[in-house]
Amino acid sequence: MTSPQPDVFDVHGLTFDKALIERLAGNGPRYTSYPTADRFHGEFGETEYRRIAGERFVAGTQRPLSLYVHIPFCNTICFYCACNKIITKDKSKAAVYLDYLDKEIALQAPLFQGKTRVEQLHFGGGTPTFLSDEQLTRLVTTLRQNFDFAPNDEGEYSIEIDPRKVQPHTVALLGQLGFNRMSLGVQDFDPDVQAAVNRIQSEAETMVVIDAARQNGFKSVSIDLIYGLPKQTLAGFSVTLDKIIAARPDRLSIYNYAHLPHLFKPQRRIEEADLPSLDAKLDILSLAISKLADAGYVYIGMDHFALPDDELAIAQRAGTLHRNFQGYSTHDDIDLVALGVSGIGKIGASYSQNVRTTDEYYAALDQGQLPLFRGIALTRDDELRRSLIQQLMCRFALDIRAIEAEWGIVFADYFAQELPKLAEFAGQGLLTQDAGHIRILPRGRLLVRNIAMAFDCYLRNAAPLVRYSKVI
Repeated sequence: MTSPQPDVFDVHGLTFDKALIERLAGNGPRYTSYPTADRFHGEFGETEYRRIAGERFVAGTQRPLSLYVHIPFCNTICFYCACNKIITKDKSKAAVYLDYLDKEIALQAPLFQGKTRVEQLHFGGGTPTFLSDEQLTRLVTTLRQNFDFAPNDEGEYSIEIDPRKVQPHTVALLGQLGFNRMSLGVQDFDPDVQAAVNRIQSEAETMVVIDAARQNGFKSVSIDLIYGLPKQTLAGFSVTLDKIIAARPDRLSIYNYAHLPHLFKPQRRIEEADLPSLDAKLDILSLAISKLADAGYVYIGMDHFALPDDELAIAQRAGTLHRNFQGYSTHDDIDLVALGVSGIGKIGASYSQNVRTTDEYYAALDQGQLPLFRGIALTRDDELRRSLIQQLMCRFALDIRAIEAEWGIVFADYFAQELPKLAEFAGQGLLTQDAGHIRILPRGRLLVRNIAMAFDCYLRNAAPLVRYSKVI
């Protein structure tokens, strides 16, 4: 039987204070970008994108590049999922999609050829391994023919895996194609939870994929778990944690389930009465933090944990950790080209997003146009605030003097509207502030999104925050 969780405890530079979290855990952005995607607009299109790309990669400069490829197809639907996906068992749809990915690659690649090399690649979804081995080979070959890739031992090449749909021979192929990192969705091994979210996945098939990854030279294996799912209990999730810790993944992400059925139709099939209370959810999170700390995992930030010798933990200690649309990263200010439906890219001081449906995607590419539907060119104020939010999320600190020198501002004057909120956080024991530094204390680290929101000027006159997930 699982023991009751303490309401307050300290572990490895992190303080869990249940009452504080219950009081402050409202809704807020995850800040994989700033401004957040809901601030993008339709006035940003292909002309602006091409102009910024041309200015970003002027002759003689070399900037690292990241590629994100969205594969939207899934065989079955997981009721909790908020991703852009297409539920189908018709493999011919993937063949058509690849034809159009080829067209998009042909439009994007000339903007960057000879000016940069790819140091990061990520296949996300949907389910990237919905593609057959032959289709995966075709897609990677096309990418490598059109972009200059860093050698496999220098690049970070990752793919999201659904263990229910992958055999060891496919993992071996992925290694041969250059993938060296993988992320596996597990969520929870409890059979009642799996039935409630329509994702039946055994421990055995999950461990087969992890073993195959290690046998085929993958440098990092990451596991995704979710707390707050229907039918979830402290005892059941404890069993899942024990099984995952025994497998010793390099990284773990433990996400808070965001129940937003008004935005994501599949979630309407989840019975709200089956969802754990906030109190129960926090007990589950508390248990996870305790068990992972006892097992030697380091808290990276927000939902992420890693072993001490993992690149993320090393970057955190060195102060070189960063954050992008794939989560935490070791790469500084890397440009991102997004391929496929709904993909979000970042080039210089801009963000852009592709159309969300395959019909729109195919129509744009048939016209020889990049399939963008919205984006944003950042102002200097956006760039400054993005930098500060990034530092808070990754370093839990701001060096005020360095910020003033870099941006040519007087911090107290520029952020006069923010200072009362920061003082309020200081009074709650979340941070300290003096003339030179703002430091998030162990008590504030789980609530870093709240603190980052203080610098988000778009929230000042915004609609209610129900569009965002709970911060905890």
